[in-house]
Amino acid sequence: MTLSILSPSLLKPNPRELHSFNFSLNHSFPSGNNELPCTQRIFTSGRRSLTSGTVQVRAKPKELVLGSPTVTVEKGKYSYDVETLINKLSSLPPRGSIARCLDMFKNKLSLNDFALVFKEFAQRGDWQRSLRLFKYMQRQIWCKPSEQIYTIMISLLGRENLLDKASEVFEEMPSQGVPRSVFSYTALINAYGRHGQYETSLELLDRMKREKIAPNILTYNTVINACVRGGLDWEDLLGLFAEMRHEGIQPDIVTYNTLLSACGSRGLGDEAEMVFRTMNEGGVLPDLTTFSYLVETFGKLGKLEKVSELLREMESGGNLPDVSCYNVLLEAHAKMGSIKEAMDVFRQMQAAGSVANATTYSILLNLYGRNGRYDDVRELFLEMKASNTEPNAATYNILIQVFGEGGYFKEVVTLFHDMVEENVEPNMETYEGLIFACGKGGLHEDVKKILLYMNERGTVPSSKAYTGVIEAYGLAALYEEALVAFNTMNEVESKPTIETYNSLLHTFARGGLYKECQAILSRMSESGVARNSDSFNAVIEAFRQGGRFEEAIKAYVEMEKVRCDPNERTLEAVLSVYCFAGLVDESKEQFQEIKSSGILPSVMCYCMLLAVYAKSNRWDDAYGLLDEMYTNRISNIHQVTGQMIKGEFDDESNWQMVEYVFDKLNCEGYGLGMRFYNALLEALWFLGLRERAARVLDEATKRGLFPELFRHNKLVWSVDVHRMWEGGAYTAISVWLNKMYEMFMMGEDLPQLATVVVVRGRMERTSTTEDLPIAKAAYTFLQENASSLFNFPQWNKGRIICQRTQLKRILSGRESSSDGSKKDNIISLSNSPFSPPDRKASTTGLRNGLFDNANSETKMSASTELMTSTL
Repeated sequence: MTLSILSPSLLKPNPRELHSFNFSLNHSFPSGNNELPCTQRIFTSGRRSLTSGTVQVRAKPKELVLGSPTVTVEKGKYSYDVETLINKLSSLPPRGSIARCLDMFKNKLSLNDFALVFKEFAQRGDWQRSLRLFKYMQRQIWCKPSEQIYTIMISLLGRENLLDKASEVFEEMPSQGVPRSVFSYTALINAYGRHGQYETSLELLDRMKREKIAPNILTYNTVINACVRGGLDWEDLLGLFAEMRHEGIQPDIVTYNTLLSACGSRGLGDEAEMVFRTMNEGGVLPDLTTFSYLVETFGKLGKLEKVSELLREMESGGNLPDVSCYNVLLEAHAKMGSIKEAMDVFRQMQAAGSVANATTYSILLNLYGRNGRYDDVRELFLEMKASNTEPNAATYNILIQVFGEGGYFKEVVTLFHDMVEENVEPNMETYEGLIFACGKGGLHEDVKKILLYMNERGTVPSSKAYTGVIEAYGLAALYEEALVAFNTMNEVESKPTIETYNSLLHTFARGGLYKECQAILSRMSESGVARNSDSFNAVIEAFRQGGRFEEAIKAYVEMEKVRCDPNERTLEAVLSVYCFAGLVDESKEQFQEIKSSGILPSVMCYCMLLAVYAKSNRWDDAYGLLDEMYTNRISNIHQVTGQMIKGEFDDESNWQMVEYVFDKLNCEGYGLGMRFYNALLEALWFLGLRERAARVLDEATKRGLFPELFRHNKLVWSVDVHRMWEGGAYTAISVWLNKMYEMFMMGEDLPQLATVVVVRGRMERTSTTEDLPIAKAAYTFLQENASSLFNFPQWNKGRIICQRTQLKRILSGRESSSDGSKKDNIISLSNSPFSPPDRKASTTGLRNGLFDNANSETKMSASTELMTSTL
């Protein structure tokens, strides 16, 4: 960053400015023949005390607040002299000399110029400087305040709740030779009325009539508004309304809207209808505010259809309401979720000839989207474009939000491209919604392009946008990119939120990178960001995936210590710990605890418990649990999943039902999807339904889950299972080996290296990696089913590799079986018959014994540790 150099002229002192600050702190202001200190003079005026007046006041003056000398008026707003005076007064200290400020302007400024000065300070709420200037002007001949300036001062003091001072300024007008007018009276009436003292406002109205000052429309509107605020009875309000008409003052839109506001706050339906009809008969056309009050009134009474009737009356009378009047009614129906009623208003509006605007369509698009009617959203958006109604940024923001929450992540990106092509400038809400959707859907490539687009326009992403970026990278297992985004966020001073930290925690947790999670927790603590249930859920998941079962349970126990209530996902995460550790009884107990808390266990919970029953040969329990899932009448997803596990949808035509459920789950985001597919693959594999497991894995990858899973180039063929559970890892490795074998048999060149990725992050460099659950399970599976030539290399303990020459030997040796018949696959992926409980116990051969061998040591160790833990 470069520093700009000030020009020499700017560095020189200004003699005029120095002169304005050359004053004594004990300077006194003359007042007649007396000398009064400035601090006393500000509360006096000639021979009158500001406490005098005919009105008793209860208001308490505000505490003195000094104006900031750095406040300057906008260039070109006023004439040079007016601007200069305002800036000089703004920089004047509390006891600075106003006389010296005005010396150079003597006989140069008119009273209209001074009125502009008072208006500027009134806009700032700077009553102190205004009052000092006002008192000074009262003592001068050349600039005595006019009635306009008195009115401005009364209004300013009234707005600041300084009613005693406002009253005193008003009362001293005759003694200063300034006649009161309707404007000064109205200003004082408004001062009392805006602070609830409507009785005083009514007294002032009577007084001005006695003084032969005729009220105008503004006066009556002010009095009626004061009485509405103060709670005057409806009959008395109508009396005021009749009084003004009797005096020949015709009510305007403000008058009628003020009366309607009273109807709205008090729920007076018949009265509101009467006021509205009187308004139409008087030729006063309703506006947006009118219908806002009508909607408020009849909405409270549950009679919004009455507003539609009133709109029809206007239409039939030849007074077509403005589009905003229809929009406010549409918004009311939308808030209630009434799609039919909202569309009826929309069609009524079109039939009347009122042209819908972007706001109209935005309300309806949002309503359809909130109710999951995405086809209607698309159809209505096309109708909007066909009607030549240009979508604005707000319209696109709603569409992006609707489709993002609905799981149509790629459609969100398409909408953004359409927005750019239509030359609609995105705002930060656009980017946040867009990146959130991409993050939820794991569209990291699109996130990169969006960030580049923002960078080209000099737009710095907000904390919410950065959180979406981290989420997108995290779901794609791009750990370094996620960290870079997090660090960049800190560099541009975009403060990470709890959601940001949680997104980063879940990023590492899915891969079992518990050491990285611990580092993030330390960072959170240093930044003063308290952990919530989502933070603990991520920590539990990280320890579980990393095989640190005891630490996972300790994290759960710690939640209670810090008074962080567990949620449904917490209970599911704890169940996964017990299931991973092979603790069947504890898993069953946790499952029952979820039920007893009034929560229907998720499909993931059912699948995890099914898998642990199958691993332990408890087939009666497994079959009973699956039957419970199969007959579930509350959740369709439980039913369909149970039927799919039983094989009822294996036929291609019936499989569409499974695809429909998978698509619906996709709407919830890839984070949930990864847990769902992992749990389902776990159940299918250990129930012996391997072909079905392979088919489910294919559905997951088609929907963008586990993008890191299969990599294929000339150098490396890899399968990355570090974020998968045991059953998913076995399925993925089997599919990978069979695919390699198929390609080899078709004559395709083998790569230099075949790699199974089992660990990522810091653990790749440690020798204990081989003992982690997924690493150990994958290694044993390869040794038993492929070849002992698959080994951990010295240069990376997170990989299991096989060189090209060894791979060729493995694949060549599989061309024929021991009986001489040709083999189609390395791993046989078939479905075992799903038998009743009494027959299932004898079918343990369906599952390869290596699974029990591979995990027996882990299970025994975990069981011992967890049984003696603090839980």
